[in-house]
Amino acid sequence: MSLDAPQLAGQVDATGMRIGIIVSRFNEDITEALLGGAQQALLEHGAVAGDVDVVHVPGALEIGTIAARMANTENYDALVCLGCVIRGGTAHFEHVCRIAMDMIADIGMRGDIGIGNGVLTVDTHAQAEERIGGAHGHKGAEAALTAVEVAMLLRQWEV
Repeated sequence: MSLDAPQLAGQVDATGMRIGIIVSRFNEDITEALLGGAQQALLEHGAVAGDVDVVHVPGALEIGTIAARMANTENYDALVCLGCVIRGGTAHFEHVCRIAMDMIADIGMRGDIGIGNGVLTVDTHAQAEERIGGAHGHKGAEAALTAVEVAMLLRQWEV
């Protein structure tokens, strides 16, 4: 059975979009690779360098704070959150991951800005490397393109 209802689909066209990228410095070798992948994907999909702002923050917990402030400016169509949390020997990993994810999700739940979550939560450095162009794709690029697609979908409800 098929309904003849309109169907919405997002596109990935960053042309003319203002995009903010918030990237953690912790585990910098991984996060800089995530950033490079995100920037390349955005350029390949119509963004221009002058429309993309990059903000470096200390760690994953600070990503949500800065992303929320950037969202509140209403200057951005989309935000891309990039970080890497690698499990250690204590419960700290679980707390950092939960709080960082909750803060990013809170921004997404507002429903007024595209958001891409590219914060890796992995057990090992090798797993992180697999997610910056290895066996598991490039999560920085994926997060950037997700943010743009969500922003495009949100535009369909603008008055």
